Amino acid sequence: MTTSRRTVLRAAGVGLSLPVLESFGAERAKASPKRMIAINQDLGFIPKHFFPKTSGRDYALSPYLKQIAAHRGQFTVFSGLSHPGVDGGHRADKTFLTAAPHPGRASFRNSISLDQVIANELGHETRFRSLSLGINDTRSLSYTQAGVEIPTIQSAAELYKKMFLQGDRKAMQRQLVRLRKKGSILDVVMGQSSDLSKRVSVSDRERIDQFQTAVRSLEQRLAEAESWETRPKPNVDEAKPDYPSDKKEFFAMVRMMNDMSRLAFQTDSTRVITLFLGSVRTPGVKFDDGRSLGGYHNLSHHGKDERKLKQLEEIEVAQMGLFGELLGDLKAVDEPDGSLLDHTMVLYGCHMGDANIHNNKNLPIIFAGGGFRHGQHLAFNPQSNRPLANLYLSMLHNMGLQTDRFASSTGTLTGLV
Repeated sequence: MTTSRRTVLRAAGVGLSLPVLESFGAERAKASPKRMIAINQDLGFIPKHFFPKTSGRDYALSPYLKQIAAHRGQFTVFSGLSHPGVDGGHRADKTFLTAAPHPGRASFRNSISLDQVIANELGHETRFRSLSLGINDTRSLSYTQAGVEIPTIQSAAELYKKMFLQGDRKAMQRQLVRLRKKGSILDVVMGQSSDLSKRVSVSDRERIDQFQTAVRSLEQRLAEAESWETRPKPNVDEAKPDYPSDKKEFFAMVRMMNDMSRLAFQTDSTRVITLFLGSVRTPGVKFDDGRSLGGYHNLSHHGKDERKLKQLEEIEVAQMGLFGELLGDLKAVDEPDGSLLDHTMVLYGCHMGDANIHNNKNLPIIFAGGGFRHGQHLAFNPQSNRPLANLYLSMLHNMGLQTDRFASSTGTLTGLV
């Protein structure tokens, strides 16, 4: 039986810090790991309902932010942020976490996403280096060092199975054989590409170098997967979710994916998650009270039609409510040195500032948790935006990665403590 240090301090009635003693249990002395989840709501929000009219710590909550008012002290809302050179309307979704410019051009080549920079450094510590999730859409927010899209898991039930359901010994052995075969194939491919690079042009050699970088990354992932395959998966009290097949059950899907993300962090199955909320591919939405609204994408192109605006506002209020539920669920999980939200950076936003006109400026961004001093509206110039990558650099530093730059960043974000 272990004894809580807090209990001893309370019983002693003193404010002195006791040394960490073996009898308190090593697990109680260990600091909670830091995590990150990035969520993209791909049709964004009606700007006038999202952005506060005042700034600073005493800002007045906007209509949408009132839906998460209970967590005001745990989040910061931003205005005047975007990715320099990123355009293309909907096509900018692929650069939300990379900041690679001009995603709409035929010559576009993506770069590594924020989550994968973290996963490359810390991913070996968990069963899953990262989790790329999606709802009603196969598009992903996650891109490798070579700019290759990482496929998404499309079902909360499938995610539950991957994280918590243990196969039998024969299934485990078959998986190990598959992993080793993939490794041997990569050895052959790597050797062939190395031979080829000696006989091609400089530009082709650069392409081969990128390919080899991707192969090395895959080799590392396969080695990690093999080492985790024989370890037991965590046990959880919660049952596998009954994930709906009807795309209109969008809100139920979001709630289930949020629950699985919390469980992934709670069981330390991963420390890095991305979630793409595929509103464009959502034909309509069903509310908890049974009502339905159709044509989510069509409503986003409202053309200032009051009927469409009213319906779109109702959907976006529900979206903010689900985000508030996620923050509340993270905050409700106690850890030895705070809550799960205290140790989880939550990035929530969109790659479009106004979906009605496909604008990629002044992006709606909320940043919560992670141990930052929140409770403010940081307002930057709405015409000459600050790089959103400055926030990403601050996030990397918070995860312990002391890099000088990420993508288009010009430094860490001013005003974010």
